[in-house]
This record gives sequence, C-alpha cells and structure tokens, in this order.
Amino acid sequence: MSDSRANRRAVVIDDDPDVGGLLAAILGGAGFDVKVAADGPTGLHLVRDFAPEITTLDVNMPGVDGFETLRRIRLLSSTRVVIVSGRVDEIDMVLGLSAGADDYIAKPFRAREMRARIEAVLRRSAEYGPVSVAVPETGWLNAGAVRLCVAQREARLHGRLVALTRSEFELLAGLAIACGKVCSKEQLVGTLRLRGEAGSGLVTDSDRRALEVHVANLRRKLDNAGAHELIETVRGIGYRVAALVR
Repeated sequence: MSDSRANRRAVVIDDDPDVGGLLAAILGGAGFDVKVAADGPTGLHLVRDFAPEITTLDVNMPGVDGFETLRRIRLLSSTRVVIVSGRVDEIDMVLGLSAGADDYIAKPFRAREMRARIEAVLRRSAEYGPVSVAVPETGWLNAGAVRLCVAQREARLHGRLVALTRSEFELLAGLAIACGKVCSKEQLVGTLRLRGEAGSGLVTDSDRRALEVHVANLRRKLDNAGAHELIETVRGIGYRVAALVR
C-alpha cells in the first residue's frame, strides 16, 4: 500500500483476542490507525464513528454474528469489508459475498497473504473503473441488452436499474469490454483485484471459488431482471457474454 495516503483507518471485529491482535498488528504495520472490537455491536459503533477505510470481520461471534453485522454495516458505511473466518464451506462464502463483503479469507491465514489481500481490496477502491483498458467515450458499455454506466457504476436493462454489488458490476464490465471473447478465471480474478495485467500473480483455489460465487450471484440477479443466460460458461476456461459472441 502506498504510504502517500494519510489518515488511513481500519477496524477489526473479532471475538478472539489473539486473532484480533494479529490483524491489528498487520494493519498497523501497513500504516493504519486500528481500532479493535470483540463483538458485532461494538464493531458497528466503531465503523460509524471511526469511518474506517477497511474493516475485517469474523463470522462466528456471540450475539450478533458476522453476517448480520455485515448487513448492518452496509446500511451505514461504504467501508471495504474483508471477512476473516474459520468457516470455509461454500455456503458461508456465498452468504458473505452476497451480503456485501469485498473478500473472504479463511483462517488460519498467513500474515503476508493477509496484507496482500487487503492491499488488493484497497487498490480496487482507489482505481477508477473495473479494468485497465479503454472505455468508450460515451461512458457506457453494452452487455447484450444490459447497459453499464461506468461513471455511476450502474447497470440497466431496458432503462430499469439492476442492483449489483461493486464486484458484480466490475465482473460484468470486464466481460462486456471483452466483446464476446472468453475471459479466463485468472483474468477475471485479476480484474477484481486490479493486480496489473490480467492473470498475473498467484491465483488460489479460494480466489476461484470466490469468483464462482460472484458469477453465480450476478447470473441470479440478471436472470431475475429478465436478462436470461447472458453469461456463458466456457468449460475449463472461463466466461463470456453470450449475446456478444460473433
């Protein structure tokens, strides 16, 4: 992370003092002013009052669990949220990402990987647009019948707004820019992380699973809006916008 960004703040929400202390040390070493909460309600107050740039969140906490805490966070803050949890079943990842998490990292984790993942989430927040390629001068992209306004990060189908998370919008925009060409899972992970050239860097099984969850959620929302079968799976490779295939 660049040291040029001043007054960076982070909140750690975890009922395990050892894990909370480790996360606070990692973030503190990256230049953040860190506040730690041992439960969801206290964490919510910190997010509201401290206005953190990044928040890490455990799932298994007494009282208000991490998923409910995340839903409440999203009502009052745009802080980037990274779930850090020992629950690694796919359904838990689905719930977390669907509720608005920006990343989902399994415990136990390595300090270096944790810092790299947090850096990637924050780069995504700092950069403009989902991918490092030219966007049409109109500021709009087309994915079949779905139109994407890059400046406002809005997706519309026949003029009606389709509510997408940031990650879902970036995925659909990346696929639209590809103009019907297949985007590999590695490329799309790179799009979400903004690691530089698509596909560069280590892509883990956890990355691929998270991507698959994002794509599944995106497909469900598009289908509910009336854009059926817009995203096609190309087995063994990745995805493309079927309506743009020439």
